[in-house]
Amino acid sequence: MKLIQKIGILLFLVGIGLFTVIPFMGSYRLTETQVIEHTKDIHQEKMVEILAPIYGEEFSSNFSFIESFNEYFNQYNDQLKSQSLWDEVIWDDYSFPLAKAALSSPVKDNPMLFLLLSVGLAVLGGLMYNLPSYQGESEGVKNNGIFHSAMKNRGWMGMITGAYLILFYIILYWYPAYLVNLVAMVDPLSQMLSGNPASQWFLYGFIYTLAILVMGIRMFRKYRGNKYQQLRTASVMFFQTAFAFLIPEILVLFNQPYFDFKNIWPLDYDFFYDYQIDAFLSGGGVGMFMLIWGILLIIIGVPVFTYFFGKRWYCSWVCGCGGLAETLGDPYRQLSDKRLKAWKYERVIIHSVLVLVVVMTVLTIANYFSGFSLLGNVTNQLHSFYGFAIGSAFAGVVGTGFYPFMGNRVWCRFGCPLAAYLGIVQRFKSRFRITTNGGQCISCGNCSTYCEMGIDVRWYAQRGQNIVRSSCVGCGVCSSVCPRGVLKLENDSEEGRINELPIIIGNDSIKLNA
Repeated sequence: MKLIQKIGILLFLVGIGLFTVIPFMGSYRLTETQVIEHTKDIHQEKMVEILAPIYGEEFSSNFSFIESFNEYFNQYNDQLKSQSLWDEVIWDDYSFPLAKAALSSPVKDNPMLFLLLSVGLAVLGGLMYNLPSYQGESEGVKNNGIFHSAMKNRGWMGMITGAYLILFYIILYWYPAYLVNLVAMVDPLSQMLSGNPASQWFLYGFIYTLAILVMGIRMFRKYRGNKYQQLRTASVMFFQTAFAFLIPEILVLFNQPYFDFKNIWPLDYDFFYDYQIDAFLSGGGVGMFMLIWGILLIIIGVPVFTYFFGKRWYCSWVCGCGGLAETLGDPYRQLSDKRLKAWKYERVIIHSVLVLVVVMTVLTIANYFSGFSLLGNVTNQLHSFYGFAIGSAFAGVVGTGFYPFMGNRVWCRFGCPLAAYLGIVQRFKSRFRITTNGGQCISCGNCSTYCEMGIDVRWYAQRGQNIVRSSCVGCGVCSSVCPRGVLKLENDSEEGRINELPIIIGNDSIKLNA
């Protein structure tokens, strides 16, 4: 078994290594025809003129091509900005589509071969390493030296992994032109599903889904004998694969709006943006169904389901962010900060994000129905700020890249506005709670160690106090790792749900049930 795991690690490293090298392969040669084909009609004439100096020139790397492209493109825009000719500025970033069009590489010529040699080998290696991991062990989740692991406890391997993830997200969100080789690698898959060439978001969705599937198989092994955890893992694997990846692409194939039916506002913060509303309204009956479905989920689905099942119905069974955290991020769940100080920051930050997205949405809707006469371009500036600061930097770079530094639920705990909305309902109007039996607790601390949301579960267990926290995602891992069966997830009547026992901190007594 050890030999299989060593081979698995080797294959995984080879696959990741090639995946990292692929973006630097090939050369770039831009033509006037490519510029015309890959720019909007209103920009074609000007873009042809701007990029004329580099037509036919061969660039040996993406760095030199993009540098030359930016030189001429930014020079044109900067001149207009200096003259305050804002209406003539080209705000669209054409570096990605033109870099992809100009690319000439073995990856572009043989995409499936390089897909198998990079992503395929990484997946195979991951499976070979993870599948034998729990062979011969008795059922049950154990610490197994996680606090002595260079990967799982902020060691050098974890730091390298975190840095790699952060760098990937930064390039994906803000410099996608450097990833055109990787995007070209998944072009055949995108053509098959949607009939369109791949974008950086298709590449991301494909890798994201594979990560959940591969690490989900690991979770089946880890939680064998625990049907609840296995069903929960199967659920997030299904919803990510079907609803977040396949169905939206197939909808595009049938000329319908791209739509993830499980994505709910305010997590889907651009649901009420003008271009989304226009897409729904122009999508005929299907588009109108999408609009009505989304609104019903917000005002009826969320409160009703959360009342009966707590926020776990979404955060631990459906959500793609939670799915990635529970699978790929599982090795880092013990790194969540359990201090009272972290909890105080958590409440302020996550509810501030919720307030921000609510205000932005209200202003956006008002501006849309006023024909943009109310606020003009202000809502676009709000969209840009939120998309950069929250949708990209927080949810992507920090939310996933910080797994090895702050645990696997950084985004869910501190930033997700939908988690905040669900949490408010769960805290004040829900049947869900985790009950405890203080007489059975031996204070081993497994429950607190494995709580990904930073809740000191042991404190409640020692006192036999129900756990009713707005942040709790009901993953049930605290119950799974308890050696005495102290903790139990319940959906019962609201009566007796909240125990008013205070937590004593120094000379102050505060309620920690908020």
